[in-house]
Amino acid sequence: MASDETRQFCCFLLDDMLFGIDVGDVQEVLRDQHRTRVPLASPMVHGLINLRGQIVTVLDLRHCLKLPSLTDERRPAHVIVRTRDEPMSFLVDEIGDVLSVRESDFVPAPETLSGVAVDLICGTYKLEQRLILVLNTQQIADHAVAGRSQKQA
Repeated sequence: MASDETRQFCCFLLDDMLFGIDVGDVQEVLRDQHRTRVPLASPMVHGLINLRGQIVTVLDLRHCLKLPSLTDERRPAHVIVRTRDEPMSFLVDEIGDVLSVRESDFVPAPETLSGVAVDLICGTYKLEQRLILVLNTQQIADHAVAGRSQKQA
């Protein structure tokens, strides 16, 4: 890609860090919805929601990224993403803006990342005051499915 090309990201906060998902992967964003818990589900599966007749799995991004749980007084929001198999909801602390960034500002994830972050964070974009950590939505979905498979074994 030429350095003057731009990409757009749906941004949100998790534990005061700014994350982004390519807008092409985002179906919609919602306020907190009633979630139905699923017995024996992986800890990253935070339940199911009914989205206009479609059952959608809710993933707790804080758990996926090994962040502390959200306090009870804060209500999370949902980022509904399209994955290869089915839409999924990612629980986030707060929805941000859709930001356009220059492709030339992309920095791949550092080799010093370890654990699950290596697979889930693609890299960063430099903004004036902070960084956008770019998430790989398909890897997060695959990680959740792998967690389901381990629970069923």
